[in-house]
Amino acid sequence: MHALARSTSIEMKLFLREPLTVAFTMALPLLFLFVMGGIFGNTPNPHYYRGVGALDFYVPGYCALVWAAVGLLALPVHLVRYREDGVLRRLRASAAPPWTLFGAQVAVAFLISLAGSLMVIGLASVVYDIHFPHSVAGFAGAWLLCGVLFCALGLLLSAIPSSRGALGAGLGLFFVMMMLSGAGPPPEVLTGAMHWVRNLLPLTYMLRLLQDPWLGLAWSMADTAVVAAFIAAAAVAARFAFRWE
Repeated sequence: MHALARSTSIEMKLFLREPLTVAFTMALPLLFLFVMGGIFGNTPNPHYYRGVGALDFYVPGYCALVWAAVGLLALPVHLVRYREDGVLRRLRASAAPPWTLFGAQVAVAFLISLAGSLMVIGLASVVYDIHFPHSVAGFAGAWLLCGVLFCALGLLLSAIPSSRGALGAGLGLFFVMMMLSGAGPPPEVLTGAMHWVRNLLPLTYMLRLLQDPWLGLAWSMADTAVVAAFIAAAAVAARFAFRWE
């Protein structure tokens, strides 16, 4: 545990030294929050946003966007750069157990995502009249599941040979999921082709799992099964595709 704590401290310092990554993971969800809040407000509309206010619909989704930014961009790019610089090879040859590296990455991802999600919820509650989760425990459980999902996807992306390739793939996935899964335009305005693509994206199901306890709706076992399948598939693929050098 001492090795994990020390590795986590080092990785956090390295993360904070990259201002562009910090800005993207922390500031971008807040930018979307204020843009959507300024456009749509939080007045309930029976035809859009599952019948609730736009901000009550979007705030849980933007907590997921923080996880998506960390998991799809910061985590894989950092690991691939370690591989390119030979750090992974040296770590594997050292006496340090390999799980400390991945444990530290996940711990940093958790701390950054927690800070970002609290900022989203806190600023939304101050600036807009949003409702808080009907089930705090349910929302916290969904948020943790969201972290498992994007950490698994991030580890899979870290199998890409180059940091530029990992960054490009992560950005592509991030913006496609943001625009089509429900964190961008209202799902009700998407065309038929967009709905088809939307149903293939893991964030679509994860957003509903985050929104349901927030809005006081029943937990969806069907969405949970789909998210679990994405996690299992990404974890197995990452296990076989990841290379230390």
